[in-house]
Amino acid sequence: MSTPFRERNPVIIGAISLVVILAAVLVAFRADDLPVIGGGDTYYAAFSEAGGLKSGDEVRVAGVRVGKVDSIDLDGDHVKVSFKIQDGVDFGPDSRASIKVKTLLGAMFLALEPAGSGQMDQGDEIPVNRTESPYDVIEAFSGLADRAEKIDVNQLKTSLSALSDLAANTPEEFRAALKGVSELSNNLAARDEQINTLLKNLQKVSGVLGDRDQDIVKLMKDADVLFRALVKRRDSIHRLLVSTTTMSRELTGLIRETRADLKPALTHLDTVVKVLLKNQDNLDESLRLMAPFYRVFANTLGNGPWFDTKIYNLPPVGTPKVG
Repeated sequence: MSTPFRERNPVIIGAISLVVILAAVLVAFRADDLPVIGGGDTYYAAFSEAGGLKSGDEVRVAGVRVGKVDSIDLDGDHVKVSFKIQDGVDFGPDSRASIKVKTLLGAMFLALEPAGSGQMDQGDEIPVNRTESPYDVIEAFSGLADRAEKIDVNQLKTSLSALSDLAANTPEEFRAALKGVSELSNNLAARDEQINTLLKNLQKVSGVLGDRDQDIVKLMKDADVLFRALVKRRDSIHRLLVSTTTMSRELTGLIRETRADLKPALTHLDTVVKVLLKNQDNLDESLRLMAPFYRVFANTLGNGPWFDTKIYNLPPVGTPKVG
């Protein structure tokens, strides 16, 4: 016959419960290392730059999450990315990899493009020539500034003017278009120095952005933390708004219920105020005349719990002796 649960030793039951809870916590923190939950094969990819990718980011095939990034290490002149893929995902030995933007806040993910027959062996690495880093806007602006400085504006003006002369016998609409292009080239030639200055400043700005890329990434991460905190506090904000609405309704009901009592009281108060305003001069005169009395009365009672005063022009008590 088994012992009822109430009659069992509570110390033993508590100890077993603590062991179960600790095991569950350990499983939660080490779930990725378990053979079933965190299973999968490890592969590598070489990139010219990390492009904001970090450990824990998703790995996707055709937009479907199939794994995650384990680590990102510097390997010589390139970056070596280690990622783990779930079992049952097939991609050939000629597959490509690229780093793409996941959100506007700067989150990234690793995209795999399967290619080739068969399955890539576990532990193989996708070389640099089959990987693609995110588009570098700063490098593009720098290249634009360098190329714009090499443009021969005078030669461009001459070419466009010659094209306009050749089209003298063309229809009126086309000639007007070419004339506009010629005027545009003249304006470009006239503002050559200003355009060069603008492009040089743009190159400086791109250089500053390149130097501060980590600060920009940190700003995006801080904004992401802020948005996450707002989402977590959404329920609290909702409860606050609901409570405020309820309080407003209660106050409105209270005012409606007491309106009948408040109206006579306010009417009497208005009458009293009008009487006081009508007799304001008399009240000011009364206060002015009572001021000397209050000063004498205060001096009389101001030295302690007794009257301190003097009476003059009274005869003394008793008759003085003569002789």
